[in-house]
Amino acid sequence: MNDKVQSEDLQYNRDPPAPGAAERVSPLVRRLVAPNPSPFTFTGTCGYIVGNGAVAYIDPGPESPEHTAAILEAIKGETLTHILVTHTHRDHSPGARALSAATGAPIFGCARHIPVGNAPSGRLDASHDLEHIPDHEMRDGEALEGAGFTLAAVAAPGHASNHLCFALKEENALFSGDHVMAWSTSIVAPPDGNMRDYMASLEKLRERGESVYWPGHGGAVNDPRRFVRGLLSHRRMRESTIVGAIESGVRTVPAIVDRLYAGLDEKLKKAAALSVLAHLEDLAARGRIETAGPATLEAEYTPA
Repeated sequence: MNDKVQSEDLQYNRDPPAPGAAERVSPLVRRLVAPNPSPFTFTGTCGYIVGNGAVAYIDPGPESPEHTAAILEAIKGETLTHILVTHTHRDHSPGARALSAATGAPIFGCARHIPVGNAPSGRLDASHDLEHIPDHEMRDGEALEGAGFTLAAVAAPGHASNHLCFALKEENALFSGDHVMAWSTSIVAPPDGNMRDYMASLEKLRERGESVYWPGHGGAVNDPRRFVRGLLSHRRMRESTIVGAIESGVRTVPAIVDRLYAGLDEKLKKAAALSVLAHLEDLAARGRIETAGPATLEAEYTPA
C-alpha cells in the first residue's frame, strides 16, 4: 500500500498487528508484519517503512520470498534509500539481503554477529544470522538523514549484544526492536544475551524522552517510560524470586524453572532456562549467589 496522510485526525491502528498489507500507524511510519507467527514472535516480525516517497525500511524479517514481495509491493512507486536492521536474530535480519538485492538499497544498522565460544548446552545463539554483514555499521548516537526523517542509532545490548534501537526525531518515537515489546518481556539468552547489559539498556531508555515505541513484535508501546520502569521492576522481582528459591534449597536451573514457571509449555522451557541462567550469571557476578565454577545450565547454585 502506497498511501498518503490526508488529514491530521487519522486514527492510528495500535491493535496487535497481523501479517498482511502495510498499515499506516503515524504520518511517517507504516508497519508491515512478516508471516512468521510463533510463541517467540507473537503475530510475526514487525517491519517499518519510514518516510514517504523516498523511504527507509527497518527489519525486513526472516528469509521469505513472500515477505520480500510484500515489502516491494508496499513501497511500489517509491524509492528505498536505506535498509536498517536492529539485530541479527533470524526473524529480523536475513530478509535484508533479499531486499537489498531487489532494490540496490544499502544495509545499515547493527554489527555482524560474533559467535560466543564455550556456549552452554541448549543455547539459543544458533538463532543468529551469521551471514549478516551491513554495508554500514551504525554506532551509538549516529544519525541517518533521510527525505523528511532522521533516524539515530541507540545502542541497547542485552537481548542481543549487537542490538540497536532507532530514534525517529521528527515524531519523538523509538523503534525498539526486541529490547522493549508491549506483548511480552524479551528473552535474554546466554551466551550472547546478557542480563546486566539488558538492565543497563533499560535504564538508558528510561532516561530518554520518546513518547511511543514501535517494537519488533506486537503493537505500540505507549507511555514508554512508565512501561520500561515496569520491566525493570519485573526483572528485579524475578531475580529476588530466584535468590529466594536458591535459599530454600532449589539449586539447579531445571528445578528453578519448575518453581518459577509452573505449567509452562514444554516448548518454552528451554527459553525459560536460558532466561534464568542470564539472571544467575548476573547474580553470581554481583556476589548474590555462588557456584563452584562458571554459571551454566548444569551447575549447582548456593546462597552467598
